[in-house]
Amino acid sequence: QVQLVESGGGLVQAGGSLRLSCAASGSIFSIGIMGWNRQVPGKQRDLVAAITSGGTTIYGDSVKGRFTISRDSAKNTVYLQMNSLKPEDTAVYYCNAVLDSGTVWGQGIQVTVSS
Repeated sequence: QVQLVESGGGLVQAGGSLRLSCAASGSIFSIGIMGWNRQVPGKQRDLVAAITSGGTTIYGDSVKGRFTISRDSAKNTVYLQMNSLKPEDTAVYYCNAVLDSGTVWGQGIQVTVSS
């Protein structure tokens, strides 16, 4: 069974930075796309960023130019560097990974940006 464990969330002032990490563990043969989505209460879960095994990246429109996704395939870990944070970035951030057996999601981690 594969698990994703997120870390690095917390409270930060507007304009500040945070770095999220997500490590996959368990019976992993190969991981395809890894990414981050976020969700606020009452709204759908939206794409933040994703990265393929070859390093191709995509970003949600609201985070382009501020967030950077990267991955260390040897460690089965994906990172999200978040700069110039805004109050509207406040959400629960979920890591996900596409495996041969399907998509796995992490438990989620809170990011709160104060104005």
